[in-house]
Amino acid sequence: MTRIAFTMKLFSGRAAEYKKRHDEIWSELAALLKSTGISDYSIFLDEKTNTLFGVMNTEDQKALDNLPNNPVMQRWWKYMGDIMESNADHSPVSVPLQEVFYLP
Repeated sequence: MTRIAFTMKLFSGRAAEYKKRHDEIWSELAALLKSTGISDYSIFLDEKTNTLFGVMNTEDQKALDNLPNNPVMQRWWKYMGDIMESNADHSPVSVPLQEVFYLP
């Protein structure tokens, strides 16, 4: 199992909408993430900077590489693009973080 952490950026004033959309996550997206081996996935918000901090476990890092090609993932990214920083392919601008400490 590998833990992955990253940051993303939410547009100012969009926190409530971001939370609402994740509270109503599409069942097919949740199933896709789980079938890819993702578990214990959390996203936190720093309200002062609008920085989102995500952390998840994955069984297979290589399986994550296929997510951008999945139509469900592509639709979700387009759906979220109006409330957060996105790349030209509609994926969220995501900055990977290096783990420097872990207390199991």
